[in-house]
Amino acid sequence: MDNLSEVIKRLSFRAEVFFSGNMCGIHAIGGDSNQQAHLHLLQSGVLTLKSVEGHKIILDRPSIIFLPHNTVHHIIANESEGAQLVCANIGFDSGVNSPLVNNLPKFISYPVDDDSSLSQIARWIFDEAFTQRLGRDPIIDRLCDVFLIQMLRRLLGSDDIQTPAQVTLRESVLQQGLFAGLAHPRLAKLMAVLHDHPEQVWTLENMAEVSAMSRSTFAALFKSTVGQPPNDYLTDLRIAKAQILLQEGTSVSVVANLVGYEHGSALARAFRKKLEMSPKEWLAKRLME
Repeated sequence: MDNLSEVIKRLSFRAEVFFSGNMCGIHAIGGDSNQQAHLHLLQSGVLTLKSVEGHKIILDRPSIIFLPHNTVHHIIANESEGAQLVCANIGFDSGVNSPLVNNLPKFISYPVDDDSSLSQIARWIFDEAFTQRLGRDPIIDRLCDVFLIQMLRRLLGSDDIQTPAQVTLRESVLQQGLFAGLAHPRLAKLMAVLHDHPEQVWTLENMAEVSAMSRSTFAALFKSTVGQPPNDYLTDLRIAKAQILLQEGTSVSVVANLVGYEHGSALARAFRKKLEMSPKEWLAKRLME
C-alpha cells in the first residue's frame, strides 16, 4: 500500500457540511470545543478571510481554503453581492493535536482550477450543494471526504502550494518526512514521540529501541523512508519547533530547554550550522518579511 493510503488510514477523518449557499457579511468560525478543522470552497464572488494568527487572503475566483487546526477565522463577503460557498467541518479521529495534523501547514489556499482533479470534484460538490436532490447532504459530505484526500495527495506530492504564511524548505521536508514515517508501521510510534517530545535526550540507540530494531537496521530504514538520517531529522525538527516558539516571544534560553538543548548557546550553534545565523538574527529577519 502506498504512503498516502497508509496516512489516510491513520488519519481517519469525516467531513460534515454546515453551510452551502450565498454568504454575506462577517462570520466568525472555529475555536470551539469540538476541535475540528475547516474546509471552505468558494464557487463565485469575492471573499476575504482573516485568521487570529494574522493570515489574510482575498479570493475572487473558485478557490480552496483549508485550516487543519481549528483556527479562529472570519469570513467576510460583500453585503450586496455575497459569495457562493460550501463550508465543512473536518473531524479527525486522531484529533487536531495529533503529530500528523500538527505538522500540516496552518493555512492552505489555492485556486481550484489549478488542479483538474480538484476542479472536477469541486464542480460535483457545487452541483449538489446548490440544487435540491434526494440524499443531497450525505453525498456532499462524502464528496468533501474525497476532495480532502485529493488535496492531501497534492500537498504530499507538490511544493507549489501557496500559503499566506509560507512554509520554509525545512518545514516542508519535515512534513514530508513525518508523513512517510507515520505511514511506516515500524517507524510510526517513534515519529509521534519525537514530535511530541523533541526535548528528550535522543540517541541513535534509544530511537532504535523505541522502533524495536537494531541500530544499523533502524538507521538504514529511517533514512530510506524519511529521507534523512535520524539525527539530522531530529535537529531540523528541533530548529523548526524553536522557530515557532521564538515567533511567539519565548526567550532563547527557554526555547533551548524546550527543544532539547542545555542552554541558549547550544541552540545558537545549531542555528548557525543549519541556517548560518543566530536565533535572534533569524527572528529579526523573519519579522521583516
